[in-house]
Amino acid sequence: MSVRVRFAPSPTGKLHVGSARTALFNWLFARHHRGAFVLRIEDTDQKRSNPAFLQDIYASLAFLGIVAEEGPIFQSKRLALYQEHARRLLQAGAAAEHEGAVVFSVSPQAVTFTDLLHGDITVDTTLFESLVLMKSDGTPTYNFACVVDDALMQISHVIRGDDHIANTPKQVLLYRALGFALPVFAHIPLIVGVDRARLSKRFGATSVDEYRQVGYLPDAFVNYLVLLGWSPGGNRELIAGQELIDAFDLSKVRKTAAQFDQRKLDWLNGQYLKRTPLPRLAELLAERLKAKGWLAADHDLDWLARVAALLQDRLRVLEDIEDQHAFFFREPPDYEEEAVAKYLRGDGVAERLLELRERLSRMSSFDAPAIEAAARALVAERQLASKDLIHPARVAVTGREVSPPLFETMAVLGKAKVLSRLEHAATALSRKP
Repeated sequence: MSVRVRFAPSPTGKLHVGSARTALFNWLFARHHRGAFVLRIEDTDQKRSNPAFLQDIYASLAFLGIVAEEGPIFQSKRLALYQEHARRLLQAGAAAEHEGAVVFSVSPQAVTFTDLLHGDITVDTTLFESLVLMKSDGTPTYNFACVVDDALMQISHVIRGDDHIANTPKQVLLYRALGFALPVFAHIPLIVGVDRARLSKRFGATSVDEYRQVGYLPDAFVNYLVLLGWSPGGNRELIAGQELIDAFDLSKVRKTAAQFDQRKLDWLNGQYLKRTPLPRLAELLAERLKAKGWLAADHDLDWLARVAALLQDRLRVLEDIEDQHAFFFREPPDYEEEAVAKYLRGDGVAERLLELRERLSRMSSFDAPAIEAAARALVAERQLASKDLIHPARVAVTGREVSPPLFETMAVLGKAKVLSRLEHAATALSRKP
């Protein structure tokens, strides 16, 4: 059987993480079997459809690396096809018009279909005595349009979320009434939050775009999504590219709901960031920083690569560069008031910072070992505890209580900025309010 799958989002909202995982499973299944992935846009509800959400679908799929062999195909441009098949059922006496709508009558029976993951599922049709096929406004209902499209597009496998299981027996009846062969059905488990309820904004971001904006890497996000309900085996957690395509087996998808674990995603993204070549990481950071106006178009590439090298093992997402390490790019840095009060307003702090500044100003080589040697010498000569100089210097230079290694940070910031910030901290911040 030639594998043909489809992903059929509605442009009525941003692409949800659960929908993205469905698209990903379909795409991987098609790639694994050298089949075709079809993108169908279910936009018959023109009142709720929004061009902005359509663009979000395209951008999110591109972010995930999902490319369709066919499509986008818009249901709104296929109304004549749905009307034609509705007429077929009317002429066969299988459907009737009622107040301008076309309604399919369902006789009491048990409908059984085979699901690739769940096995045979049987549903009693007394749960739904009739099915509306075409609304009075001439547009099709979801189930009818879905059957017509999947059949005419020769979709071999319908891979979708568990929430569609209730729709499948209705669609099976329509396939049979229209004389279409049934595809293979596979209903994958839903993604739930920490409360085991369906993933919602209550527990954070739910759209692919939100994760893209924060700065998750595409390969890391794909890696994480595919692990929600599936495993490559062998205790592997990092898997991407062709290796992922080769390993993907739909029959190994678990039947139970997958819990979204933000900490696991952050860890996984951090692993990918650590493996990103420094020139590429610097490029990714530059894109964000230029968008915020923190980096000039003609910025120093070598300097930014030094920043990237210093932060590579500390970044959880790309946005961390803005949230936790803005002091590399903002002058003066934003000082944490609590850190200032704790470390800069003690007795003798201002004098120590000014003396450190004086010693650093005389240095011809402003590298980390030389900076550390000067600081350690001051500590020894003044018989200080290291923390009595290091902690105030860190806050003075970065504005934060926690930062990357201080001496490496000072070397990357450069002599002029360090001297300026030490003086500012000693003269303007050390005074008690």
